[in-house]
Amino acid sequence: MGSLLKSISSPTDLQRLAPGQLKQLCDEIREQIIQTVSTNGGHLASNLGVVELTVALHRVFHSPEDKIVWDVGHQSYTHKMLTGRFDRIGTIRTHGGISGFPNRMESPHDPFTSGHSSTSISAALGIFKAKELKGEPGHVVAVIGDGALTGGLAYEGMNNAGRLHKNFIVVLNDNKMSISRNVGSMARYLARIRTKPSYFKIKGNIENILDHIPGVGKPFRHALTKSKSVLKQLLYNSTIFEDMGFYYYGPFDGHDTEKLIEVFNNVKSIQHPVLIHVLTRKGKGYAFAEENPKAFHGISSFDVKTGKPVKSAGSFSSVFGNKLCSLASEDERICAITAAMQEGTGLKDFSEKFPERFFDTGIAEEHAVTFAGGLACGGMLPVFAVYSSFLQRGYDQVIHDVALQRVKIVLAVDRAGIVGEDGETHQGIFDTAFLKTVPGITIYSPSYYDELQNCLHQALYDCDGLAAVRYPRGEQLFRPFDFHGSREAFDLYGEESADIVLVTYGRLFSNACQALTYLREKGLNIRILKLNRIFPIDPEAIRCVLNARTIFFFEEGIAQGGIGECFAYLLSQASFAGKFYLRAINGFVMHETMAQALAQLGLSAGGIAELIASECSN
Repeated sequence: MGSLLKSISSPTDLQRLAPGQLKQLCDEIREQIIQTVSTNGGHLASNLGVVELTVALHRVFHSPEDKIVWDVGHQSYTHKMLTGRFDRIGTIRTHGGISGFPNRMESPHDPFTSGHSSTSISAALGIFKAKELKGEPGHVVAVIGDGALTGGLAYEGMNNAGRLHKNFIVVLNDNKMSISRNVGSMARYLARIRTKPSYFKIKGNIENILDHIPGVGKPFRHALTKSKSVLKQLLYNSTIFEDMGFYYYGPFDGHDTEKLIEVFNNVKSIQHPVLIHVLTRKGKGYAFAEENPKAFHGISSFDVKTGKPVKSAGSFSSVFGNKLCSLASEDERICAITAAMQEGTGLKDFSEKFPERFFDTGIAEEHAVTFAGGLACGGMLPVFAVYSSFLQRGYDQVIHDVALQRVKIVLAVDRAGIVGEDGETHQGIFDTAFLKTVPGITIYSPSYYDELQNCLHQALYDCDGLAAVRYPRGEQLFRPFDFHGSREAFDLYGEESADIVLVTYGRLFSNACQALTYLREKGLNIRILKLNRIFPIDPEAIRCVLNARTIFFFEEGIAQGGIGECFAYLLSQASFAGKFYLRAINGFVMHETMAQALAQLGLSAGGIAELIASECSN
């Protein structure tokens, strides 16, 4: 039997297949996803769960004229393969390859770049309105998971869309999970709908009966479906989605391709906002992922036969989680908060040891920050563990609901710096620049595990008000045998008498030390100033480098508004007379390995050494 997947270079090819060929196609897609993710890493369980759903969508709708907007995007691999990117699927998440998320720069079939949660309905509504204003044909479909419904932005979009009198389709992909198992009232609400589909059969039966009553039947049905009356509640047991202005249909089996195609064909002619509720199984088709979808949500390369990761190592996240457990055992005020990232942020043990002090808010970073502010106002000591790129969503709450309240919380900023293969939507390169603007904040940036433990302790007990401890993804890197860090705001390492100073912080200290070795061999004496508390910068750190001939600042963060710019300003205020060079990040950083990205940015050991050697030879 020949490969069907290889024969598809666009959705048009898919629409030419016979209905009986779709199951084979879905099987081939699943096999390809498993093989690709086992090699490149990526999002496995979420992608395996939407194969039939994606095939049905592209069977009915005509992308790119019809727009399909994927929420978050970690379920887009099938979509990519069906829209002309099958021949490049093996390059996904690698240098020069395709992105692991929808990217509008990559294909006209990706109408909106995504990577963060709960954006699809608002984005799709904007695209719909633009089409309407320009008189362009075509449908607009938003595909959102039940996990993303824990984010408030989804309801803001739905609140606006519910007022439309045109066809606008939202597909709710309900797999009972975000990354961890879903929490909160919406999860319980959807569970109730799943278990009582008879409600919607009753609704269909009532409408069918009314449609067949001559004269008054259809007008009455129309009035009933548009009303919010007690009678409607009594007859329909209507859903929250209907109360927000949508026609609700479901729940449907998300792995029944034929049924989904029938449903999508029916609803595309309804001149009203429609929500289609489909039930899918995360990890479907790969036993290890079905049994443990949380572990196989986002995964590095693994052995397909055993499901075991190819490489397993320690991480800053696990060190953070262990230290927080240790501190919480001695301080009953400490609470831990996560926005659906219990495993990723290393809080699993905390959730088991201190369940009454562990809070998973769902994918709702804004709520998590304000909730932490409330806990602090009530006398608790909250620690919100969050990926750097997702903390961006809580900026206003950090200012208004924490700093302005003059209360103490700690932001444990995981994945700070380059994260690698997840690419531009997930790089943690903006937190230093925006956190630095918050009055009264203290920011730490450890380079090694023991420093992370010290910084977390200091953030909790040695400084007032809001504090942030930022640390990178993965494991600690090279550490010179003769480097012994302190608990001070900065450390000095290298040649004490050197008039060339290299300033850096966080993970880049490892690269700086390796560069130092190379530069010594070239006859250059270098002193390294390593910032541990990166904001506010200790005035003594400025004083001790004032007499340097040349200062090089290397920063794994955005240049504009970053720590390097701040350091340069303080030097100028102190009448520094030497040369100052800043190498930091400008713009977004694409997907590739962390090491490749740092090399591209000139922040590898080689890049650091090359710049210093070049400038010092002039």
